[in-house]
Amino acid sequence: MAGTLGDFETAKDFLALLQTQLGAVAPESQPIFSAGTTASRNATLSIPTLDTPTAWIDVYYPVMNTPLNHSVEILGDDGLAVWSASLEEVADETDPEAGKYFDSVTTFHGLSRSGEVKGKVVYAGYGRQEDYKALVEKGVNLTGTIVLVKYGGIFRGLKVKGAEELGAAGVLIYSDPSDDGSVTEENGYLPYPHGPARNPASVQRGSVQYLSSYPGDPTTPGIPAYENSTRTEGENIPKIPSLPLSWANARVLLQEISEGGLNRTVSFVNHVDTRVIPIWNTMGVIPGHIKDEVVIIGNHRDALTCPQVMGATDPSSGTASVHEVIRGFGALLKEGWKPLRTIVIASWDAEEYGLIGSTEWGEDFADFIDEYVVAYLNLDSSVSGSRFRANASPSLAHLVRSTAEEVPHPTKPGLSLWDATKDSGILHGQVNEEVAAMYEAESQQADNLGVTPLGSGSDYTVFLQHIGVASTNGGFGSTLQDPVYHYHSVFDSVRWQEIYGDPGFSRHVAISKHLGLQALRLADSLVLPLNTTHYSLELEAYLDKVESIASTTSLSVDFSSLRDSLHTLQSASSDLDEEKEEAEAQLKKLIKKIVRRKLIKHKLRKLWCKIRKIFKKPCGHKHELQSVNHITEITSHGGQVVKPRVGRYPVWIKEQQKHHACRAKEHHLPKRLRKKLSEAIKRIRTVNKKLVAFERGLISEEGIKDREWYKHLGVAPGKWLGYGATTLPALTESFTIDHDEKLAKHEVKRLKKLIDELAEEIKP
Repeated sequence: MAGTLGDFETAKDFLALLQTQLGAVAPESQPIFSAGTTASRNATLSIPTLDTPTAWIDVYYPVMNTPLNHSVEILGDDGLAVWSASLEEVADETDPEAGKYFDSVTTFHGLSRSGEVKGKVVYAGYGRQEDYKALVEKGVNLTGTIVLVKYGGIFRGLKVKGAEELGAAGVLIYSDPSDDGSVTEENGYLPYPHGPARNPASVQRGSVQYLSSYPGDPTTPGIPAYENSTRTEGENIPKIPSLPLSWANARVLLQEISEGGLNRTVSFVNHVDTRVIPIWNTMGVIPGHIKDEVVIIGNHRDALTCPQVMGATDPSSGTASVHEVIRGFGALLKEGWKPLRTIVIASWDAEEYGLIGSTEWGEDFADFIDEYVVAYLNLDSSVSGSRFRANASPSLAHLVRSTAEEVPHPTKPGLSLWDATKDSGILHGQVNEEVAAMYEAESQQADNLGVTPLGSGSDYTVFLQHIGVASTNGGFGSTLQDPVYHYHSVFDSVRWQEIYGDPGFSRHVAISKHLGLQALRLADSLVLPLNTTHYSLELEAYLDKVESIASTTSLSVDFSSLRDSLHTLQSASSDLDEEKEEAEAQLKKLIKKIVRRKLIKHKLRKLWCKIRKIFKKPCGHKHELQSVNHITEITSHGGQVVKPRVGRYPVWIKEQQKHHACRAKEHHLPKRLRKKLSEAIKRIRTVNKKLVAFERGLISEEGIKDREWYKHLGVAPGKWLGYGATTLPALTESFTIDHDEKLAKHEVKRLKKLIDELAEEIKP
């Protein structure tokens, strides 16, 4: 759990892995730097100047909480408890980890409010806005009540926020087996650890921060959480207490308030210790030849269960896959590889409290990220089910899919990882109709490539939606026919993974391969694999959705000028596509010319050597023979002759020029050829800057109404969704939430201005 000694040990373990695998020199004193200090600032800001791998730990100081004590009781007429909930998860040695550590971390909500409340229980479904609205329309007064809701549909913190705004005294959130699809005890499946169904004692911990307002440390919105930071009260956390419940406890309360139930008063207590707690981000760098273009890979390390269990799925499955990617990079480095672009690897802390580690680093180094970072690849959980799911910025959708098509399917020979997007579990039975409809609606969010836009809920948020860095996220998730994944529970254990999640861990390996391949393509391609034309077409598809929503309202808003601007953007992007193809072709043509020139010189040199040997004269210039052999072929350890990476040629040329600087003038490229080469490289660099600028161009400093931290006008977590993405969020929500014609027209106007500026920016 974030902020514990066990968490600190895992941060140091990750540091040691980076140092060992990447060859980063370990200094005499451990490189652990307090955020905001000169050492911490220099560690990140010096990345564009590095020549050798390095690694360190940054320490941030957010406000978080830890559980003290809690209770839920039904009270009799005399005010005494007639029933007390057993709030801890009950486990035995059938699952060794869960049985040993089930009571190590009390069940609680991260960033929940301390409090003691009494009141009548009101059931509010999923706690969505439509659920609360339905209660209000029925005349139900929530003032002073304890609201009972089930997990699912929206982020848990927004369930609390909705109840708070209607005057509720507190909220209890439980896991309902009806949301588990076909794999339920009702359908004949045994509960875990004896079968694949939900253990009725399992509890989902998790943060109740108002994620769609802003993520990160609640007390330092928009600025990093240094030890001495000036803090606010925190506007994105609840003002009423909440607790998570198991199904075993929730059904007692549901019976109490059902028809024929006694509907007695319920008391619940949530005592937490809220304070500044240190957290540790571990960072590693593999310097590239192009130092001012950076690719970041990130995964969070913390879990909401005990340090020993750590969440075998969330996040440890993702962490394990990232470890393998690091080992792969280490093997390449030992072979002499160096990426074209710099790669940064981050192990984020305190993600489970509200994306805190990544957000604080992002807020700390926003200018650095804006200037240098070309893409962010996130991995949260690698495996929790049978279906591969991919989420990404539209510009990276083609990369995500094409690389997945190159990775073998983990369990089905002859198929690819991408084919696993159609996979499903094999455990069948009756499924709740509402749950099936919600699942189907979620699957419809993908674009025509099968890639879904990013909402929030993981560490890409600050990069994409605050700064404008194209991002990805993916992994295997559950279907309605898969064994139940016990999210944020002690039953998220290694045993569950071994038996139900990923027997043989082949899916973990596939995710490692996919993440590594994406990183290599981004780091080593001459032209960044960012597809702005697909993105510009998706933006128009987003506008189609808004127009469809608008048609169901009485608001009169003209979208024609915005659509015209999107067409201009599409045209500019098409021109950029032509430019990047021509620029890459030009550079490759020059490289081939240079190679041919060197080969001809080599043949002439060999002939000259033969003539000199006849007269018993030394040949000399052995280094040139080696240079030519190096550029024309490389022999791998397996003995196979392979061509070197095209993306490495410009760098190789510079190295050769430097190597021969003190040699005869004949070893240099002719001035005219050097000039052409320089121009071709500059042309590629200009194209890449324009590709990166596309995502940045959707950032508005004004931000989204009422949640200005979110600055991306293309996509954001829905205001009342949290996890799920809302496309063209400011414009969409002017219809769906504000119902304000004047605001909608304003949003059309400022989105048009942004699109016009972006079209001008990316013109070749």
